[in-house]
Amino acid sequence: MPYLIRDRDGTFPELFDTVLNDAGIQVVLSGVRMSRINSITERWVQTCRRELLDRTLIWDRRHLLHALREFETFYNEHRPHQGLANARPLHPLPAPIEAPDRIAHLDIRRRARLGDTIHEYRHTA
Repeated sequence: MPYLIRDRDGTFPELFDTVLNDAGIQVVLSGVRMSRINSITERWVQTCRRELLDRTLIWDRRHLLHALREFETFYNEHRPHQGLANARPLHPLPAPIEAPDRIAHLDIRRRARLGDTIHEYRHTA
């Protein structure tokens, strides 16, 4: 059974939930005083649409789920986040490069993901 998660805003009347239930969609209310989660979710959806879905032609549900899984991995494990001082959410901050000779000869490798839609850049060891 599909689910619809929504907040407890008064703009959704009981009739709204009744219509969804009749269509076979179960309405799940978000927790009390969890308004911040909506902004985090909206930001992730906005980023996903701008960086992935606006650039990709999705063929079917299987392709969509594959693309979203790849983007989620990229988002959490590689993509820098401004609010985290350009760190990745699931990794600690990298050690700064302080040696002048190493800075002058940076060797950076690019890895393409999702058929060249997303690119990851890494320093070689």
